[in-house]
Amino acid sequence: MQSRPQLTALSRYLRCDPEDHFVLLTEPPLNAPENREYTAEIMFESFNVAGLYIGVQAVLALAASLASKRVGGATLTGTVIDAGDGVTHVIPVADGFVLAGSIKSMPIAGRDLTAFVQQLMRERGEAVPPESALDVARRVKEQHCYVCSDLAKEFQKLDREPEKYLRTISGVKAATNAPWSAQVAYERFLAPEVFFQPEIYSSDFSTPLPEMVDRAIATSPIDTRRALYGNIVLSGGSTMYKDFGRRVQRDIKRLVDARVAESEARSGGGFKAQAVEVNVLTHHMQRFAVWFGGSVLSSTPDFYRAAHTKAQYEEYGPNICRANPVARW
Repeated sequence: MQSRPQLTALSRYLRCDPEDHFVLLTEPPLNAPENREYTAEIMFESFNVAGLYIGVQAVLALAASLASKRVGGATLTGTVIDAGDGVTHVIPVADGFVLAGSIKSMPIAGRDLTAFVQQLMRERGEAVPPESALDVARRVKEQHCYVCSDLAKEFQKLDREPEKYLRTISGVKAATNAPWSAQVAYERFLAPEVFFQPEIYSSDFSTPLPEMVDRAIATSPIDTRRALYGNIVLSGGSTMYKDFGRRVQRDIKRLVDARVAESEARSGGGFKAQAVEVNVLTHHMQRFAVWFGGSVLSSTPDFYRAAHTKAQYEEYGPNICRANPVARW
């Protein structure tokens, strides 16, 4: 028997009968197979859906990047940097299959940047009402922050031309309706710098995001590494900062080139290594990459061949959803 929230979500908002439709659900990396079985039981038993496909978020983000760039004949091979609100994942994917042993994660994401902006503005003594501090920090993070190429030089630019880099944010106090205003200064570029120098926010984690991407690819199978370096995809709202992709690409390229040069030096000049292309893709649907990739994937004819049907579930049970074939599009 369906509960009230289920009827509200599917009938009132989506205005569809689940018995007539195939459903695509997403899952985070390293999701337990038992969770997939439990999900299948809910969807087939409670909702009575016609078919079910459980897609990994990283694969759908790759599909979104390929669809947005209109890349013909491309495969679902690449490295996904998924930075949302709670955690940042680096997920290598080869031909649509997640390389689970190479996944890296960073416990720093959007909410940490919001807290960092709030802390910086409070330490500078900005007149932000306490009841609005969190919302103001979120607005600053989303509307004014950007990624700089060099932190020290950016501080020098701010000191030389403060009128060019300072921003003003204003509002009214909820209790008294009195107006207030505050300046946004170095928070604009210092907050996103946490991804590249996490020690400025917390000493608990000191591995920069580009180094984490390099480690994830370096631990992947050797025959996939060039493709993984050549197709690094950004996904999630915390990757939307201006020049974020350019900074990630530059820093990863430096790490790769340094390792190649070191290998050549160790050989005594006996061989010349081929240059490794590093390419970070950005696109207009980057913030909703998983949703967009899922919509593209579910619109292809192969999606219905890859999804598990109600008849298959009744014949084999929920364990059929422990793995989903990769839908080609």
